[in-house]
Amino acid sequence: MMSSHCLLPAALAELFAQVTVTRKITVADRYGMMAALCDDSIGEEELRVVNRILYALKQGRIRVVDELSATSYTLLQTEM
Repeated sequence: MMSSHCLLPAALAELFAQVTVTRKITVADRYGMMAALCDDSIGEEELRVVNRILYALKQGRIRVVDELSATSYTLLQTEM
């Protein structure tokens, strides 16, 4: 059985805001970003948000933590 994923509205923007404040991102949030990049319907603005987060990771301004999702949103919703 295949499941499809759809990006929840404003999830990446919420993640970006949270990451900016806390200076950390969870492994689950990183997987959510990866799945969002695989979504053919991702918009240019969402792509910019992902790029900014990845750049901050590369620069060491954000660290990856092993916690539950940092956001109140879940990046992806699974539909069966």
